[in-house]
Amino acid sequence: MGSLIEELGRREAAARAEADRLRARIEELSGELARAEEQATRLAIAREEVTRVLEEPAAAGPLAGQEGRPAGEARPGSPVGAATVPPWREGLEASVLPRPYQDLLEVAAGAGRPLRAGEFAAAAGLPAAKAKVEGLRSKLRLLAERGWLAPADGGLFTLPDHAGKTLKTGQ
Repeated sequence: MGSLIEELGRREAAARAEADRLRARIEELSGELARAEEQATRLAIAREEVTRVLEEPAAAGPLAGQEGRPAGEARPGSPVGAATVPPWREGLEASVLPRPYQDLLEVAAGAGRPLRAGEFAAAAGLPAAKAKVEGLRSKLRLLAERGWLAPADGGLFTLPDHAGKTLKTGQ
């Protein structure tokens, strides 16, 4: 009987040691996971900021109409392939926007109510992955900053009063 109790004691000690080893491994993996998630978040933010900066018109560049082009005519494309979104003004049509931005305005016009970024993604047939929706949210913010959309409470976006008069995308 004594040897059975000793064997059970050894097995219990081995099981506790294995549990301790696994707890240490879980703690190590949790730290690695937290670092990886932090890096992914920082990269997503950096990508959004780079996208936002590249989409802003050159601050020192002349406005449309001051380079010998008629007002409302789109500027030539950026040499680095960045999309240009001019500020909205009377008479400027949505057709001056890059196609993905025109699509977002069409979604807003078709919705008839303010939408969240995820709803824009679903309506436009875009992936609903968090990173994709965050990229889309950056585009929506840019359109709002430039007057093509209006932000609403709760992270919603809708057409401003003036945009409904000029949403002509040729479709």
